[in-house]
Amino acid sequence: MKRLLKYLSAYKKETVLAPLFKLLEAFFELLVPLVMADIIDRGIADSDMGRIGKMGLCLVILAAVGLTASITAQFFAAKAAVGFSAKLRQALFDHIQSLNFTNIDKAGTSTMITRMTSDINQVQSGVNMVLRLFLRSPVIVFGAMIMAFTIDVKSALIFVVAIPLLAVVVFGIMVWTMPLYKKVQAGLDRVTGITRENLTGVRVIRAFHRESEEEASFREHNRALADSQIFVGKISAMMNPVTYVIVNGAVIALIYTGAVQVNIGNLTQGEVVAILNYMSQILIELVKLANLIITITKALACADRVANVFEITNKETVISDMSDLSKQAADAPFLEFDKVGLTYEGAGAETLRDISFTVKRGETVGIIGGTGSGKTSLVNLIPGFYPATEGAVRLEGQDIRRIPEEKLRGRIGVVPQKAVLFKGTIRSNLLWGNPAATDEEMWQAIDMAQAGEIVEGKGGLDAEIAQSGKNLSGGQRQRMTIARALVRHPEILILDDSASALDYATDAKLRAALSRLQGETTTFIVSQRASSIRHADKILVLDDGELVGIGTHDELLAACEVYREIYYSQYPDERQADGTQTPQKAAPAADRSEASEEKVREGGGQNGGR
Repeated sequence: MKRLLKYLSAYKKETVLAPLFKLLEAFFELLVPLVMADIIDRGIADSDMGRIGKMGLCLVILAAVGLTASITAQFFAAKAAVGFSAKLRQALFDHIQSLNFTNIDKAGTSTMITRMTSDINQVQSGVNMVLRLFLRSPVIVFGAMIMAFTIDVKSALIFVVAIPLLAVVVFGIMVWTMPLYKKVQAGLDRVTGITRENLTGVRVIRAFHRESEEEASFREHNRALADSQIFVGKISAMMNPVTYVIVNGAVIALIYTGAVQVNIGNLTQGEVVAILNYMSQILIELVKLANLIITITKALACADRVANVFEITNKETVISDMSDLSKQAADAPFLEFDKVGLTYEGAGAETLRDISFTVKRGETVGIIGGTGSGKTSLVNLIPGFYPATEGAVRLEGQDIRRIPEEKLRGRIGVVPQKAVLFKGTIRSNLLWGNPAATDEEMWQAIDMAQAGEIVEGKGGLDAEIAQSGKNLSGGQRQRMTIARALVRHPEILILDDSASALDYATDAKLRAALSRLQGETTTFIVSQRASSIRHADKILVLDDGELVGIGTHDELLAACEVYREIYYSQYPDERQADGTQTPQKAAPAADRSEASEEKVREGGGQNGGR
């Protein structure tokens, strides 16, 4: 929680004024029993109506001033709490955005959502309640005890016994429930994850008629969450009745002691009423304090979960000094993979092993291989989405880990496997690629991506796009994401199986348009279709995480068995024309590409594995 308090620094005035006004309210409230005692002992006893009216007016003034102080305190407390949560949520979002894919995968999407929403809301409630009550309740409790001592020491000794007992109950339950609230929030993470997975995969669930199984799974986790909440709720609910028992027991003792003291003449009736009022104030404040403790317990548990996200950091240190880049760029290749290896965190084996190649500026590089061969993993290393665990990826001679993330990714345009569009307009989606793009630049990118008919059919750049692009087909979404990458005029363009939903004619037009980028943009094309990469300047062939072939289409047909098997599995007529026999040891690659070939025949395509 201490780490998060820095986000309250912009609200120092509010965090001071809120408890001070509550403190002022408490002081006025402590005067009320004394005024009541005076009314009873001097006004009613002496039948002094003037005294009663004067003291009654004093009570009204105390109530009005106390109400004003209370409203002012709550205003400042709410302003500080809401502002704090807004800054904390923004900081958490910014931190998550700075994490590389490894840490995001490790943390999980559902827990990130829960911590940014539910957890921060709980922390906000905790801050609000603390600012309002953390001074008021203790001041009322101990102030009432002190005021009772000023009236009668013997009667006030009952307070000395009751208050420690109440403190043991309150803080004992707090210590007991804090770890339980953490478990409740973890259960909420699981329910959120299941809900998110079911909503995003609803078509698959219905296609395989798995509704009943998913309902049963959700019901099980939801019931577990409910049971956890009920259990911790029962423990928290014990606080009020236990405190009432202790306080009411103290009231009984107080009435008995007061009666005896009145009978022997040591106390007046008004003073007994005042002491009872102080005990009632303590009872009311302890109920508030009990609720405050429950809220604080939840807030601390949630604050700890939020702070844990801030503790997740990228292992690589980005060095902003780029002074040596120009010296190295003169004789270094534009892009170089130097014995690169990649092992995902928690994975049992390497995904990529000993990958080495160089690329010149303006070249078109095709990447092909069976499903799960590591094609996507390889291109994800270029913008630094995942850090290489062995070797180095260099851009113009500079290790990309030494290049500030903003500068590195500002030079790269990425079209991921899954075409993702955001709710808004076509214009707003294209501006993700280049916020300063003109309409002319956007139309150029749209035409190059073969998406002109889509935009015109929708009504232009200001046409609405639904969340995730649901109002577009798969092929339309892919072309719009390609246009989004092209509009930024990237030095490096990565197309990660981004034409899998396009028909052959549109794919051919797209490749022809992209070929005009040569000399300006270095293009990486990941594809399961040999036709998509056969005209590339350089083709990389991956097999089970290893680079088993590199060269042009003709060179690989002659020398690379894996490429030959993939190519001829898609063009069997050419195999017969060439009279080429498939070597026995190439069979595994054929097996891996068989499913891909079937999808290709249908005009689809399979995404490469990580």
